[in-house]
Amino acid sequence: MNRTDALDMVRESISTVIPGADVTGLGPDDTFRDVLEMDSLDFLSFVEVLSERSGVRIDDEDTTRLTTLADSADFLVAHTR
Repeated sequence: MNRTDALDMVRESISTVIPGADVTGLGPDDTFRDVLEMDSLDFLSFVEVLSERSGVRIDDEDTTRLTTLADSADFLVAHTR
C-alpha cells in the first residue's frame, strides 16, 4: 500500500464511523480526538474499521500510533509491505 492509498483509507474509515466528518480539512498532524471530537468508542470503531478495510492486524498497543492522519497512514504503509 502506498501513502496516498493509506491516507484515503484512513479518511474513509473515519467517515464510516463519523458520517459527515470534514476529513478533507483534517491536517496531517491534527489529532482525531481533538479536531473531530472523536470519543473513545468512536476511536475504537475507527480502529476496527481500519483494520477490516486494510487487512492489517491492529493490536491494542498499536492504537497510540493511530491518533493522527499522518501517523495512521505511516502505520498502514509499514505494515502492508
